[in-house]
Amino acid sequence: MKTPSMLQDVRVSRRRFVQSAAVGAGLALSRPAWAQDAAPEGAAEVPAEKVDELRIAIIGPGSQGRNLVTNCLKIPGIRFAAVCDIWPYHQKYCANLLKKYDQEVTVYSDYQEMLAKEKDLDAAIVATPDWMHAEQSIACMKAGLHVYCEKEMSNTIESARQMVQTARETKKLLQIGHQRRSNPRYWHAIKLIEKDKVLGRITHFYGQWNRGKRYEIGWPDGQDLVEADLKKYGYDTMERFRNWRWCRKFSGGALADLGSHQIDVFNWILKTPPKSVLAAGGADYYKNSEWYDHVMAIYEYDVAGSTVRGVYQVLNTTSFGNFYEVFMGDEGSIEMSEDTRRGQMLREPEAKRREWEDMSEKIESMGRDAIELKIGETLAPDGTKDAEGQRLLEESKKPVHQLHLENFFSAIRNGTPLSCPPEVGFETCVSVLMANDAVASGARLNFKPEMFKA
Repeated sequence: MKTPSMLQDVRVSRRRFVQSAAVGAGLALSRPAWAQDAAPEGAAEVPAEKVDELRIAIIGPGSQGRNLVTNCLKIPGIRFAAVCDIWPYHQKYCANLLKKYDQEVTVYSDYQEMLAKEKDLDAAIVATPDWMHAEQSIACMKAGLHVYCEKEMSNTIESARQMVQTARETKKLLQIGHQRRSNPRYWHAIKLIEKDKVLGRITHFYGQWNRGKRYEIGWPDGQDLVEADLKKYGYDTMERFRNWRWCRKFSGGALADLGSHQIDVFNWILKTPPKSVLAAGGADYYKNSEWYDHVMAIYEYDVAGSTVRGVYQVLNTTSFGNFYEVFMGDEGSIEMSEDTRRGQMLREPEAKRREWEDMSEKIESMGRDAIELKIGETLAPDGTKDAEGQRLLEESKKPVHQLHLENFFSAIRNGTPLSCPPEVGFETCVSVLMANDAVASGARLNFKPEMFKA
């Protein structure tokens, strides 16, 4: 990640610490310049001219797919032309939703039929169970479409690698759904870490996603898929079709479902994939689960020649603490989260104070003074609220999935760098799925650099 060159020196109000105004060229259009890497070799070729309207398809409008559809409806110039799902219930639900917004769509059960008949699509959103991501994304790119694919890229490393290779070969954009990469709250934290050096030398990190007791996902009476259709599309029962996240054939388990987002943050902020992982877990609570209901992993990273070690846990029996990430250094610590109620910085008592720290409003946290991570109260030289900071504040009020989708569509229209291109998603996929292997082996597994090359 390049050193920021366009950032202004941080300014703060007398009330609280805030984000620097000059973060980038536009939140809806791009990541800030300091958060961008050079385009990878073989990166997609995109037209420079702006497209007035993009025609897209949704493949897999289940709960997450409909969330993405709803966010797309908030973005100008996006029009759905097709809805594809193997379950008629999902088809009708999504088609009816889109009809309320005057978007008439053609409905398909088979994505291959959709690609054969829909010749004027610009892009597809793939939000099916993980095991289908690679097959469908690859087919869409080969059909000439750009693809927004939900994470995890795949439940196998080799399939994820094929997705990266296909994006290069077809010159089509492939955005992976790690939406924190488009979240200004995380840009804010990265600026503090990289430019303002508020942590000093990073030594440790911690992350968790604790979720309360899970229940079997059911389906409405009379809406069963017939047995022949279940088998046609690779499922054996409605129970497994609806609860696919807990089946090894269809998913990467809780680490892929939840932990993938946060392990991606570790790689992002430490600017390197891990060098080893040691993990333990099991199906101790849900005896009929094929995947672990909890995992606790220790990751090691090599950062500037020093080992940075951290713990990640995902639990599915308690929601205590919910989800967040913490990076700790010898001068301070930062807590960040997609939960807007969380986010703070604590400086070590002996660390040299900056002027803005004394000017910032403090909150009490763990018996110490802390500074909340806020956006939008940076002052201009004349003492007024900075206009760019106010614009970013308004952008930050958007749902995070909308911001990530906006980045994808801007990449298609304007050549904006993707927030999470396939090479980045692949590194995370390897980091996550190897932790499952570490649980199974009971051993510390070492990553080799070539494992992260696609």
